[in-house]
Amino acid sequence: MHHVQIPTLGAAQAWRDAARDLLSAGVAPCDIVWGDHRAEPDLFAAQTALPQGQAPKVPRSFMSMAQTVVWHSDPERFARLYAFAWRLQSAPHLMSDRGDADLAHLRRLEKNVHRCQHKMKAFVRFRDITTPGANRRSFAAWFEPTHHTVEPTADFFVRRFSDMDWRILTPDVSAIFIGGELTFEEGHAKPDLPEDAGEQLWITYFRNIFNPARLMVSAMQSEMPKKYWKNLPEAASIPDMIAGAPARAREMALAAPTLPPARLPQVQAQLKAHQSAWDGPDGDLSAAISACTRCPLHCTATQAVLGQGPSDADLMIVGEQPGDQEDLTGQPFVGPAGQMFDTISAEVGLDRRAAYVTNAVKHFKFKPQGRRRLHQRPNTSEIEHCRWWLDAELASVNPKLTLALGSTAAHSLTGNGAGILSRRGQIETGRSGGPVFITLHPSYLLRATDPAAQKTAKAQFRDDLAQVAQLTALAKP
Repeated sequence: MHHVQIPTLGAAQAWRDAARDLLSAGVAPCDIVWGDHRAEPDLFAAQTALPQGQAPKVPRSFMSMAQTVVWHSDPERFARLYAFAWRLQSAPHLMSDRGDADLAHLRRLEKNVHRCQHKMKAFVRFRDITTPGANRRSFAAWFEPTHHTVEPTADFFVRRFSDMDWRILTPDVSAIFIGGELTFEEGHAKPDLPEDAGEQLWITYFRNIFNPARLMVSAMQSEMPKKYWKNLPEAASIPDMIAGAPARAREMALAAPTLPPARLPQVQAQLKAHQSAWDGPDGDLSAAISACTRCPLHCTATQAVLGQGPSDADLMIVGEQPGDQEDLTGQPFVGPAGQMFDTISAEVGLDRRAAYVTNAVKHFKFKPQGRRRLHQRPNTSEIEHCRWWLDAELASVNPKLTLALGSTAAHSLTGNGAGILSRRGQIETGRSGGPVFITLHPSYLLRATDPAAQKTAKAQFRDDLAQVAQLTALAKP
């Protein structure tokens, strides 16, 4: 049995030298007892010289991992590293085997050491111990690391504080940097260090950068474990900061300005894209509508169906969209729904020829089924795209009253196409500011299968048209 004792200082190089000699001699892991400075000497350990054999070969990634793991406080770390190096002699691929339990354990030790080094860099607090008249400033800090990380982390402090003398004292190993030379000593007892003149300023800064609205105690304690608090001057403020966080967060919320949502620029851009912006001369409006490609409906429709009627009409009648016959003829309201509208209009004395008749959507939307083209209701995007033209028609005609037939027209004119049955017979204010009379679409009367419901709907539609006729008559000068 071979006994190998690794010293506290220079442990990385000592383990590397010992492991290389043992592997060269072909000593199996089970024949070695590893220990650190705390291990008692083994009375039965072999003291004979090792035979020289072939130099061992291990992947560079293993040596990188070993140079970190040796600083862990686990007393079995040296044995585990050697056992894994022994296995690598016959299976060098093990360093890439994520399912290997031994490698996984060593990786966890490596991660623990890295975490401890990070905490040391973050939580060492120097106190000024410069003596009067000294030519070089001098500082000292007390730290209690979880693992043996002072020696491998000391270079970080040399680079950061090379212009001063400093000491990092720990119970295990102490790093001393005097006159530009770094040395290591055995551990020290906790010294009685004086308070630093800038300590109160640091505590004030720490309290001011604390954001109570983002307080997460578990995350904070994960980054700043409580075991370090006793040596951190600012940690004395943490309990008070946590207790007062809710009240401070409420004060911040009350004092903070109302900020626009992050998505506001996108919403404004979409709104601007849907706003009617056609500002050409009235004589060019028909040609512009005929050439419209603002939505995909123009791809399948025969043509855009333009509005018809006097350019100074007091009444504008707005339907949904062209039907099959309107799409073929290019004339609005010539299909079955238009014919029913004409019939009932004549009954109540509403002269369609005196009104400007148009649709909310200018192209026919349909679904082919054999030789037939089945009507499809336009969606919100198509309605909003076509509102560009409807607004231009409203601006050109400037009617005293607009009659919205059905939900699509109501949507385009008022921004709301819901609840037509409850809204019918009422006048609402349109998006352009003018009055909009809401009523049913004639196709609703045609689709009604219940005779009683159809009779009721026709009566309501007739009443609405009669009311519109009276309103437009009253509106005439």
